Amino acid sequence: MSATALVATAVNHATASTPTATQVEPQVKESETGAYIVQLDDSPVAEYDGDIAGLAATRVLPGGKLLREATQVVSYVQHLANERTQVLDQVPGVRKLYDYDYTYAGFSARMSHDDAVKLARTSGVKSVEPSEMQHEDTVDTPRYLGLSGKGGAWQQAGGVDKAGDGVIVGVIDSGFTPERPSFAPIRTTKASDALVKKKWKGTCQVGTEAPVTCNNKVIGARYFDAGIGDRPIAEEYRSPRDYGGHGTHTASTAVGNYGVDMKVLGRDYGKGSGIAPHARLAIYKVLWTVDAAGGGSGTDADIVAGIDAAVADGVDVINYSISGSGSTFVNATGLAFLRAAKAGVFVSTSAGNTGPGVSTVGKNYPWVTTVANGTHDREVQTTVTLGNGKSYTGAGIANGTPQSPLVLAKDAGLAGANQTNLVLCMPGTLDPAKAAGKIVVCDRGVNDRVDKSRQVKAAGGVGMVLVNPTANTLDSDLHSVPTVHLDNVAGPEVKAYAATANPTATIAAAKTVRVNAPKVASSSSRGPSLAGNGDLLKPDVMAPGTNVLAATTPFAAAGGEYAFMSGTSMAAPHIAGAAAVLKGRYPTWSPMAIKSALLTTATSVNTEGGAIQNDAGSPGNPFGYGAGLMQPKNAMDPGLVYDSSYDDWARFVCGSGQVGATHELCAKGKIDPSDLNYPTIAIGDLAGKQTVKRTVKNVGKLPEVYFPKVEGLTGFKVTVTPKLLVLLPGASASYRVTFEHNGAPLEQYSFGKLNLRSARHVVSSTLAIRPLTVKAPVQVNGTGTSGSVPVPLTSGYAGTLQTSAVGLAAAGVNDAALKNPGGVSFPTTNPAANEHVAKFTVNVPAGTKYARFSTFDADYPAGTDLDVFVYKAGTTAVLGSSTGGSAEEEVNLPAPAGGSYDVYVDLFAGADKQSVKLNHWELQTPAGNLTATPASQSVQVAGQASVTAAWSGLTAGTRYLGLLTYSDGAAGSGSTVVRVDA
Repeated sequence: MSATALVATAVNHATASTPTATQVEPQVKESETGAYIVQLDDSPVAEYDGDIAGLAATRVLPGGKLLREATQVVSYVQHLANERTQVLDQVPGVRKLYDYDYTYAGFSARMSHDDAVKLARTSGVKSVEPSEMQHEDTVDTPRYLGLSGKGGAWQQAGGVDKAGDGVIVGVIDSGFTPERPSFAPIRTTKASDALVKKKWKGTCQVGTEAPVTCNNKVIGARYFDAGIGDRPIAEEYRSPRDYGGHGTHTASTAVGNYGVDMKVLGRDYGKGSGIAPHARLAIYKVLWTVDAAGGGSGTDADIVAGIDAAVADGVDVINYSISGSGSTFVNATGLAFLRAAKAGVFVSTSAGNTGPGVSTVGKNYPWVTTVANGTHDREVQTTVTLGNGKSYTGAGIANGTPQSPLVLAKDAGLAGANQTNLVLCMPGTLDPAKAAGKIVVCDRGVNDRVDKSRQVKAAGGVGMVLVNPTANTLDSDLHSVPTVHLDNVAGPEVKAYAATANPTATIAAAKTVRVNAPKVASSSSRGPSLAGNGDLLKPDVMAPGTNVLAATTPFAAAGGEYAFMSGTSMAAPHIAGAAAVLKGRYPTWSPMAIKSALLTTATSVNTEGGAIQNDAGSPGNPFGYGAGLMQPKNAMDPGLVYDSSYDDWARFVCGSGQVGATHELCAKGKIDPSDLNYPTIAIGDLAGKQTVKRTVKNVGKLPEVYFPKVEGLTGFKVTVTPKLLVLLPGASASYRVTFEHNGAPLEQYSFGKLNLRSARHVVSSTLAIRPLTVKAPVQVNGTGTSGSVPVPLTSGYAGTLQTSAVGLAAAGVNDAALKNPGGVSFPTTNPAANEHVAKFTVNVPAGTKYARFSTFDADYPAGTDLDVFVYKAGTTAVLGSSTGGSAEEEVNLPAPAGGSYDVYVDLFAGADKQSVKLNHWELQTPAGNLTATPASQSVQVAGQASVTAAWSGLTAGTRYLGLLTYSDGAAGSGSTVVRVDA
C-alpha cells in the first residue's frame, strides 16, 4: 500500500463472513489447502457459562487459569465431542484433522467445498472458514534494553536466575533445535519446580524423524502437521525439531539461557542471553519448510490447534511471530487468542513486515500485544572499497574478500533472462560464465535477501553488493558469499563505477560499532489499523527486530549454531520474554496489566536524546513504533496499570461494527472502540469534540498522587478531569479526557502524550487523534432511475459546511473469459495474467477524485469467488486488494494519481469456465444527475446536520457511482460515496 494517502478496501481470506437476516445461503470460501475450520454453536471451555442442563460452567474467571483436568471441564469437553460427532455424521467421509475445545469450540477437517457448504447449513454449526496458509512474519540486547546492570529488570526480579522463574512461555513457530546451549538444562529451585508442575499439563512429543528431547528448560514440545499435509520439503522433520531456523531463533530470543557463547562465521560475538533466561519453554511446531529457501509456512488448522493446546497445557505467555489479518478481529486465530487472553495468557505477536505503507499492520486484536521492529544500537558493519579508491560502509558480517572483478547483475545474465528478475539476482538468471570469480551487484526486492547470495554462489561469484533501490533497513544476514548491504544513496554510485571498464572491489571484514537507535525498520508494518477504523493504536510497542543474534538451525546458520535475523518476527519474542519476567515478578497480574506496564513505560526517545526516526531518515510516529521502544527496567515498577477484561473486549468488537447486533460478543452491549480501557488513546474520527474514559490501578506499595499533563497534540484543547488522582495501594481511580478540535490540520492524525505524574512515577499514554471536517457515512445506497437518500452528518468545526456532488457516472465495464479456477493465493509481488487471472489496464485521468474497481455477486452463479488486486501499471507494489469469500469485491482509491492502473481479477473458485466483468468508475466532475441539498449550511462543533442526495435521469439497469464532497471552505474536506443501482 502506498504511503501517499491511497486507501484501499481490503478483506482477508481468513475472515469469516457474518450472516445477516437476508442471507439464504452461507458463503464459504473454497480452501486453497483443502481443509476447513468449523466453529460449533457451543462456547469453548474458556467461556462456557453453564447454560446447558447438567453441565457446570467452565468459564475462566478474572485472574483464574484454565484447569484442563477439572471434572466440569472434562464433562464439557465430552459434550463438545458428542456435538462434533453429530455434525460430522452429516458429511461422512471427511478426514478430521483436529478437535478444538479450550479456546475455540469446533474442529478442522479436510473436505470438499461442497461438504464445507453443507456443514455451514448444518444445525449446531456457527461458521465454516478455510484453513489458509500463514507465513513467518541477542548478545548485547540486555544492556541496550536495561535488563542487565544495576537496577535493571533482572536485578529487580531477584537476579538473572529469577528472571522468568516459574513462568512457562509457549512459542508457536517452526520448532526448536534441542542441542543448542540456549536450551540446556537450568538450575531450578524446589519452589519453582512445584509451581511449574502444578500448572503444566503438556507433553514432550519426540516425533518420528530426528526426535527431540525435553528437559527442565524445554519442558514440552509438540508438532501439528495434519493441516500442512505433504507440502513440506523432504528435508523437513516430522517432529518438533526445527529445520528452517525461525522457531529456534524466536524461542532463544525470548527465553534462551544466560551466558551462552555466540559465534557466527568463526567470529566471536560474546555471551548472549534470552530476555527471560530462567523461564521454562514449551514448543508448538505449526510452521513447516515448504521450499528450498527455508521459508516457514503453516495452515490455520494447525495454528489454531497449537494455540488450543498451549492454553490447555498451561502456558503463561505465547509468542506468535506469524503473519495474520489486519482487517478483522473475529477470524479463527483472533478468537482463539481472545479466549487465551481470557484464560490469563499474555500473547505477543509480530506486527508484520509489509511496511512502510500506511495501514499495513496486522493482528490488531486488543487482547494481544502487537510488536514493531526497531533497530539496535549495536550494528555489524562492513566496507566495500572500489578500484577507484572510494569506500562505502553498510551491513555485513563476513570475513571479506580479496580484490576481485565487480559486475552488475544486469551484465551477468543468462541469454534471454528476464531483466526485471535478473537485477534482483533471482533463481535461474545469472550466467556462471559471466559471474564466476566476481563480486556481483544485486538489487534488494521480491526474493529473500539470503537467496540472492545463494544464487551468486551457485553462479560461481565470490561476493555480493546488495543495494536498496529505495530507503530501507540494512540487514546483517548470514549470506552464502561475503556481502555488504548498502543503502539507496551509496548504491547508485557503486553501480555507476561497476558500469566502467574493468571495475574491481574489495569487501572488508566485518566490525561491530555503536550507532544511534532505535529507528523504525522500513519493512515494519504501520498503522493506523484497518480493523477498528483507527480507534485503537497499533502497533502497540517496538522492540529490537533488526540484526538480532540468536540460536538457529544449521540450515539457517550455514552449518553453524547462531545467526543474525531481522523482522517483526524477531521483535515479538523480546516482548514475550519481558512479559515472562514481569509475570514471574507479579504472578497475579493479568495479561493486560503486563501489557500496560510495557506500553506506559516505553520511550519515544533515541540514544542521542532525539525523537525516534524511521530508518529512511524521516521523522517517526506512533503508527511506526506504537508507544515506543520497550524499557523492561521501568516496566518492573510502572506505578499504575490500565486493565481490561473479556467483557470489555467483547463490547469493543461489538462497537467496531465487525459483528451484527445479535452476535454473542454483543450480549453485554457495545462501546465506542476509543473507550476501551487501553494504555494508549486513539480516535480516528473526531467530530469536533469527544470524551473518553480511562481507569487506572495503583500496583505500587505506597499511596500516590498523580497529576495529568498533556504533551504535544498541538491544535487541540485537551481537558482532563479530575485534576489529580489520589490512589492507595491496590486502589483504582477513573478519569475522563475531552479532546476538542482547536486548529489542528483536519483529516490528519496528530500525536501527543498524556502523562500521569507522581513523585515516583510517570505513566505515559500515547495519543493519536484525527479530527474530521465532518463525520459522515462512508457510503449511502439508492435504487431507481430517480430518487433520494438522507445523509446524516456530524460537524467537526463551527462555520459553513459546503457540499457538492461529483457524478453520478455509469460504470465502465471490461470483460474477459477465464477458466480452471486457481484455488491458490494470488502472487501479489509477482502479478501476472494466466488462464484464471485476467489483467485489465484502466486509465485514471489526472484530477480523478475517487476511483473504484468492483465485481458483483449478481453477475455470477452461486459459488463463484473472485479476488481483485490493483497496481500502478508496470509495478509490483499492490495498492489495494479485495479477497473476500464471494464474487462481491471492491477496491477504492481516493484521489489517485493520474495514469494507467493494472487491475487483476482472479477466478479463485467457481465454474470451470467463466466470463468475468470488471466494473470501474473514475469520478472527476459533476454530471448534472446528482444534487446535494443544501449546498451550504451553518454548522457547530460536534453539531448534527444532514444533506439530501437526490438523483434523476438515470438509465435503468445501470450501476452508477457518485461522490458528495464536504468542505469547510479551506483545507478541511470529507466525502460520502453515493451508489445507485438504477
